[in-house]
Amino acid sequence: MSQHVLLNNIEHRALRVRAGHGAALGDAVMRALTFPAEFRDVQAHYPIVFARDGEGRFVPLALFGLQEGENLFLDGERWDATYVPLSVRRQPFLVGVSGEERLLHVDLEHPRARDGGGEPLFHDHGGATEFLERVKSVLLALHDGVVATPAFIDALLEHGLLESFVLDVKLDDGSHNRLAGFHTIDEARLQALSGDALERLARDGHLLPVYMVLASMSRFRDLIERTNRRRASAR
Repeated sequence: MSQHVLLNNIEHRALRVRAGHGAALGDAVMRALTFPAEFRDVQAHYPIVFARDGEGRFVPLALFGLQEGENLFLDGERWDATYVPLSVRRQPFLVGVSGEERLLHVDLEHPRARDGGGEPLFHDHGGATEFLERVKSVLLALHDGVVATPAFIDALLEHGLLESFVLDVKLDDGSHNRLAGFHTIDEARLQALSGDALERLARDGHLLPVYMVLASMSRFRDLIERTNRRRASAR
């Protein structure tokens, strides 16, 4: 269960947060939230897909595996990619909004914050440590990216560019794996758009992220290869 509280340098002066990676730190996840401004970095390593959130809106996700609870990039305490999405890197912190003010919160029940070890957040005199300043930068970029995402999703829906897909994979051990419940860009529909529509997408900053999503589809081959290697090493 989460316990989100407003971070402050009095109550949380002694709080420490585990950096690094590992299943015990909450990294054994199949997917993570991403946003259009991050797509260029994400597509170099992970497929980018879309799914509906708890409110029924489409959100973009970076996929790390082909089944729930599976992170194929997690190798013990090492993350096997040069880029880790900001929504993973920000844990266990989050941004709360009060009017125009953005406030830093921390989940005290997150495994990175629970055991009392790791990186300090505040100096003895109460100032933020370099670690906490880096966290703030990550959260700011993530918050701004998430806030800008609905306009991108609306543009995709306006032009009918989202389509559902099913990925059926036969693995080297003979087993079958089906990935369903996600959407991607309808490439045929994109190619059929008028010049005016494409110009508007480009002018609004939406066309490049669309192509980044399409480029990311080639990363499914990597997920399949990683799945085969993991299954083989487990035998």
